[in-house]
Amino acid sequence: MKPFRRMFALGLVMLLVACGGAPTPQLAPLPGDARVLAFGDSLTRGTGAGAADASYPALLAERIGREVINAGEPGEQSAAGLERLPAILDRETPDLLLLCHGGNDLLRNRDEDALRDNLRQMVSLARDRDIPVLMIAVPARALPLRSAGLYRDLADELDLPLVADAVADILASRDLRADPVHPNSAGYARLAEAVHEVLVAAGAVD
Repeated sequence: MKPFRRMFALGLVMLLVACGGAPTPQLAPLPGDARVLAFGDSLTRGTGAGAADASYPALLAERIGREVINAGEPGEQSAAGLERLPAILDRETPDLLLLCHGGNDLLRNRDEDALRDNLRQMVSLARDRDIPVLMIAVPARALPLRSAGLYRDLADELDLPLVADAVADILASRDLRADPVHPNSAGYARLAEAVHEVLVAAGAVD
């Protein structure tokens, strides 16, 4: 990180502490040849974007200059994701996991404690392989639209950097969504921007 950016980041952390906010948990800097795994459901695959290169993983790869593997499975619930993840981690051996999962559980009113436990186990599967994790929160089935609280709880419990409100904010805007539960291309661009911002705050990229 360049000296000015390092000083800016340090100043931001000090400001957050002074204001009572917690600083973003830190990640190891990603090397230039790092491989990032984006794991999730249709939000990761890019349903509603209109083209594969308009998904958030594709747009994020352009922003960070690293390979981002899209492992999104539309319609998948967290129990199935938990079963699918180990083989993908072993095959791809990523340097970072971006975890955006649980939307289908919430839409179908599945047990939130089970969802929380499945997400916790996904994080453990990655960490057991020395793969750090960034989590992306998805909205609860409620109005006004807001992120499900379990994501903040898990991020605090497991000391994870969290993209806290981006998906909820995107889906609350008619201009940024293709349908009530999927962003459009502009929405996915906004999500890629939000993930990038957290990666910078966490020290993973400049």
